[in-house]
This record gives sequence, structure tokens and C-alpha cells, in this order.
Amino acid sequence: MKRPGVTLKLFILTVIFFAIFYGMIILCHLLFFGDFYQKYKITNVERNLEKFASYYVNEEGDFNKLSREAVKFIARNKSQLAIVNMDGNLIMDDPWHIIIKKANGQKVIVSMSFIKNLYSNELIAAKIQEGDMLKLWGRIDYRSTEPSTVMYPEKIYKQGAGEIGEIIEAEGTVISGVVTDIVMPSLNTRGQGQGLLLEALYKWFPLSEEQKKELMASKTQEIEWIEPWSGTRNVIMIMPIKKETGEMELLFSLTNLQEISDANQALRLFYIYLGFGGFCLILGLSFFFSKFVTRPLITLNQMAKRMVHLDFSTNKPLQQNDELGSLSNSMLIMSQNLDKALRELREANQQLKNDMEQKQRMEKTQQSFFTNASHELKTPLSIVKSFAEGLQDGVNPDKREHYVSVIVEETEKMEMLIKDMLDLARLESGSIQLRRKSFLLSEMVERISEKLVYLLRNRQLSIIVVPVNELPVLADPDWIEQVILNFTVNAIRHAEEGSTITIVVQSDDRKSILFMDNKGEQIPEEQQKLIWERFYRGEESRSRQTGGTGLGLSIAKQILDLHGYDYAAENLPDGVRFVVIFHR
Repeated sequence: MKRPGVTLKLFILTVIFFAIFYGMIILCHLLFFGDFYQKYKITNVERNLEKFASYYVNEEGDFNKLSREAVKFIARNKSQLAIVNMDGNLIMDDPWHIIIKKANGQKVIVSMSFIKNLYSNELIAAKIQEGDMLKLWGRIDYRSTEPSTVMYPEKIYKQGAGEIGEIIEAEGTVISGVVTDIVMPSLNTRGQGQGLLLEALYKWFPLSEEQKKELMASKTQEIEWIEPWSGTRNVIMIMPIKKETGEMELLFSLTNLQEISDANQALRLFYIYLGFGGFCLILGLSFFFSKFVTRPLITLNQMAKRMVHLDFSTNKPLQQNDELGSLSNSMLIMSQNLDKALRELREANQQLKNDMEQKQRMEKTQQSFFTNASHELKTPLSIVKSFAEGLQDGVNPDKREHYVSVIVEETEKMEMLIKDMLDLARLESGSIQLRRKSFLLSEMVERISEKLVYLLRNRQLSIIVVPVNELPVLADPDWIEQVILNFTVNAIRHAEEGSTITIVVQSDDRKSILFMDNKGEQIPEEQQKLIWERFYRGEESRSRQTGGTGLGLSIAKQILDLHGYDYAAENLPDGVRFVVIFHR
């Protein structure tokens, strides 16, 4: 029976360890999290309430700043806040408000909690801003602090936005004025906390004599209260503040604890489902941990197995400063040395194979060259021989001049063929050294056209050169002239009589392009790649009539390849276009 490996043993041990650790975390969470979080929240609220009390004492006369600080307290702690006197009368109960300035200059605080809770959508649509003219219906109260007038609106009217709310008490007051300040929360959030705050105030006031005594001694009271209608748990904090006048005021804060209980109950149920997932996670983590620990041994074993099969591709040793790391480095050095030796042997074999293939290609090319050359020279030599024999046999004096002209013409063809073959051989040998110079292609085309004027006149052809934003090119002018000459002669030989050959030179910052268009027969698609081969003629009889050697385009190809330029031949609707791209 096969013994369990080190990986399996380590896996089982790791699973046991993680399972115990994970169980302890869940158990502690279930038993202590609720009480811990409740204490944390109450402590945090008490600390923030002390900060607000300090701010309230320092900024007592500024109602706007005080309201904004109250809004911050409510938003940060998710609590409700009111400022009352020892009898429970409200000094500040609603931080959500706007301030209206009437025509006589009097400022009125408009409480917005009622409107916000009941008519949130209409309030959002109204988009009340500072400077808006509003008309309000509601109840007016008066207090000692400035602004002294407080309105609890039932209906608000803004011109262009319509009415918000409806009148409940017919005896209410109507005021109009301009909005000078706005203190509002996000209108997209609804809250019922202000009503709960008022209910708590009615519940705990008036205070007992014992409570008053503790508050007069500047002791903060913390009371847990369960709201009777909904059964929600809340904590009430009453913090005394002694003003400079000696009068005692109270900060009355209400914080909902029900969400902590609900969250804790949900977490208990959640952990039942989470347990299964956590156990699966433990299995996965244990598996990867055991693999990580045993990986060096497995890696060394795999390295040795690859070396047995002459696979030396390992290129990274174990990053460990121990015996396993030293063994890994030694095996890596041995693997690299063996791999280098085998690679050099393969490269030598591949080079030998390439040399043999190159030699075969050269022999094939030479054989093809000699075969084509002998074939091309055979016809003019036969013609020269036959006409020379005719002269030797004493041909009719009237025909002697014709015989001589034919011999000269065929000799010129052989001379041109030999020159082209020599140029092609030089280009293919790679011994040509380019002498690059800067020149304009259009000027070179004009010079070539002048040299071919008689050839053009014989076929009633004309050449038009069109430079478009032309820039100089940097190339060997002698060889590029040979390319353009070969392309032009080819275009003349295959153009329709009486037509025009158009040559366009177009440049930009990256390249110059030469287009050469002629009207005539198109190149068959299957022959478009063959025209660049040596001695290739699309139509043998027609090419011999026009005097081509079959090497012009092959020479042009070699020259352009040597320069690294792109080139192509493509069909036009009424002819053929040759394109050369001169890269900068």
C-alpha cells in the first residue's frame, strides 16, 4: 500500500489548525460582537456630543453655524438632537430649516422636517435655492434667541414650481419672503427620527428631582428606552450645559440601537450559512498552503525527471538559503551547461542544413540562369548566323543593307541582354554599395522622358509628370534611375498607341510615393507575382516584337529590395499602375 505523501500530511494538519482558528472567531463574534458594537456606538455618540456641547458654548449666538454643526452630528452618528431647558421646553429641535427674510427685514426660521418627511418628492422638484421668493402657510412660534420667529409650515408656494403640502389649520399664518439661508440634508433620504425624538421628550419630561440633581452636578445621563409602539431599542443621552448667565440647558440626544440587535440576529443566521463556505475556504487555503510548503521538493523532482528526458528548459532556481536551494542551484547550472551544449549542436546542424539548402538553391538558380540566358541568346545568334551566311554566299546587293541592319539590331539586343544579366548578377551577389543622395524624383522622371522621346514618338505616346507636395528622397540616384527607366520602358511597350502615361510623385513627412499609370491590357491576376521573375514574359511573341529582355522588372525588384522600399503592380479599370514607396 502506498504511503501518504508529505503534501497530504501537511494538508490534514493545516485543515485542523485553520478549522479551530475559524471556529474561535465565529464563536467570539456570536457571543460578544453585539455588546461590543453597542458600547462602541454609545461611546462614539457621547464623545461627539461633548464636542458639540463645546461648540455650542463657543458659538451660542450664531444660529446658522449651530444648525450646521447639529446637522453634522446627526449625519455622523445617525442620531436625533434637540436643545431644551430644564423644563423640557425646546430651544432648538429642528436643524433642517430655511431662513426667510420678509419685506420689512424681519428674519423667520422655517422648520422643514414636517414638509421633508411628507412631501419629499415635491420638495426635490421645487429646487428651492437662496434668493427664491416663497409664500408659506403655517403656525408661528416665538422664542428668546435670534431669529426669534419660528414657523412650522403646512404649505409652501414657489413661483414656477407650484405648491408643496396642504393647509391643515385654517387659522394659520401666511408670510412671504426671500430665502437667505438653507440647511437641509439629502432630500432623497427619508427619516422619521424627529417624531420619535419629540415622543421621547414627552416621555422623559418633566424630569424627576433626582435627575435634575445629577444634571445640575454636570453629570451626563444615559438611559435605554424601548419605544412602546414599535418596540425599537434606543439610548437617550442628556448632557447638561451651563451658560455664562448661569442658566442650565440640556442636549437631548436619541440614538437607535435596534439596528444593532437586528444586525446581530441576522449575523447569527448568516454565520450558519457562512460556516459551510468558510470550511470550504479552509480546505482551499490548506491545500494551497501544503502545496506551497512541499513545492520545492516537487520542483526538484520534476527538474530531475525533465533532465532524464534531455529537457533543460528550467531557468529559475529555488529562492531558498538552505540545502534545497543549494541543490537547486547546482542542478540548474548543470542543466544550463547541458542545454548550451545541445543548443550549440542543434545550431551547428541547422546552419549546416541551411548551407546545404542555400547551395542547392544557388545551383538551381545558376542552372536556371544559364538555361534562360542560353535560350535568350540562341534566337539572336541564329538570326545573326543565318544573315551572315547570306552575306557570305553573296546575297543580292539590294538586300545587303537590310542584312547588315538586321545583324546590327540583333547584336544590340544581345548586348543589352548581357548588360542586364550582368547588372542582375551584381545585385543578387550583394556586393553593391549604395551611394545615397538627396534628389527630386520628378526631375529624374523628366530627364528619363527626354531620353525616350523617340520611343514615345514611334508609338504616339506622351508622358505627364505631376508632383504633389514633393519632397526630396534619399537614395542612390544611379540605381533609382535604372528602376524608373525600366518601369517607363515597360509602360511604353504595353501602352495603347496614342495614349498618355501619367507619373505622379506624392510626398508627406514619412514617405514619397511614385505612381506610374498607363492605358492598356491588364495583368492577369495569376501573373501579378510572376512579372518580377527573371526572363518572364506575359506574351512571348509580343515581348519579342517590343524588344524586351525579360529582366527589366527583375532588376528593378533587386534594386528596390536593396534600398528597402516597397513596390507593387496593380490593375486599373483601363490599364496598369506601378507603385513605389520611398520611405524616409
